[in-house]
Amino acid sequence: MAAKKNKYEQFKLPEEFHVFGFAEDLLAWYHSQKRDLPWRINRDPYRIWVSEIMLQQTRVETVKPYFHNFMDKFPTVNDLAVAPEEEVLKAWEGLGYYSRARNLQAAAREIQASYGGQVPDTPEEISKLKGIGPYTAGAILSIAYEKPEPAVDGNVMRVFSRLLLMDDDIAKPATRIKFEHLVRQTIPVGRAGDFNQALMELGATVCLPRTPQCLTCPVFDYCLARREGVQEELPVKGKAKPPRQVNLLVAAVIKDDQLLINKRPSKGLLARMWELPMVEVDEKLWAEEQLSQFLLDSYGVDVEILNQLPSVQHTFSHLQWQLDVYLCAYKDGALENETAKFATRTQLQEYAFPVAHNKILQSIAL
Repeated sequence: MAAKKNKYEQFKLPEEFHVFGFAEDLLAWYHSQKRDLPWRINRDPYRIWVSEIMLQQTRVETVKPYFHNFMDKFPTVNDLAVAPEEEVLKAWEGLGYYSRARNLQAAAREIQASYGGQVPDTPEEISKLKGIGPYTAGAILSIAYEKPEPAVDGNVMRVFSRLLLMDDDIAKPATRIKFEHLVRQTIPVGRAGDFNQALMELGATVCLPRTPQCLTCPVFDYCLARREGVQEELPVKGKAKPPRQVNLLVAAVIKDDQLLINKRPSKGLLARMWELPMVEVDEKLWAEEQLSQFLLDSYGVDVEILNQLPSVQHTFSHLQWQLDVYLCAYKDGALENETAKFATRTQLQEYAFPVAHNKILQSIAL
């Protein structure tokens, strides 16, 4: 019986690409030039996993203090698994993409329940965990366990697009799979962790998106795009749709020394985080009229709108919030919304708020 054909086996490295020399030169550069990052102090799979989740869509310098604080609060898988979700979200506050934190804790609980607190070391098992996709799985397996698995992110696709002179659209999922197959062919035996980190480091510090630093590149001689003088034209990336703008009215309702806050739904954008009451703008109504009626209908409170505070804008990957904020004084009414409460300034410190609402809180004097 004929062996099953791998549909990606046609993705072969060019004959002129010298794999051994490339890997040796890249690793030599990495060992002499790599950045001193807190998650590189050891090969603890838990630390590597947390760092990789934090680094998704987030700059290294932004992540560093969050990583230190998170490790102090939740130093082991068990500590994270048993922590109250509110504490985990508070430790994540400001990093954004909060589903990452919730998925991280859900996976920690699964690791405790099914794997005795040990992060799995096989592609099949680790990929079952919530929030762990192909890149994160490859990073953990290679760096922590030296498994010869590729870890292909945007940096790595950019590097390989230039190295191999490839014009595949890196925004397409099929392209990532193709790159995984090609990267796998370059991983040196027994050095998968350092090799994958070296590729990431190269993309982050030398093979930059708009201004590749070719003259200081340790693998300059292997780059087919540089040879053709087209390195700045690669990679090819299809344009994403611009974020949709959503105009919202936000109420900062003060009662004595307390502020009205509300917990968001358990699913969807910024799930289970806290916010100030807000409603999407109805262009048919005056803002003050709409906001007063909304607070009465949704929260059971009657307010006096005092003045408008500075507006806040915040952009997510798919939408953009335009927040028009109004300072309101509580007049009357019993709070009827079960997800809402009045909280003092001290109590506010215990809850996790989205970045946009934290900006508003800073402008409110209690």
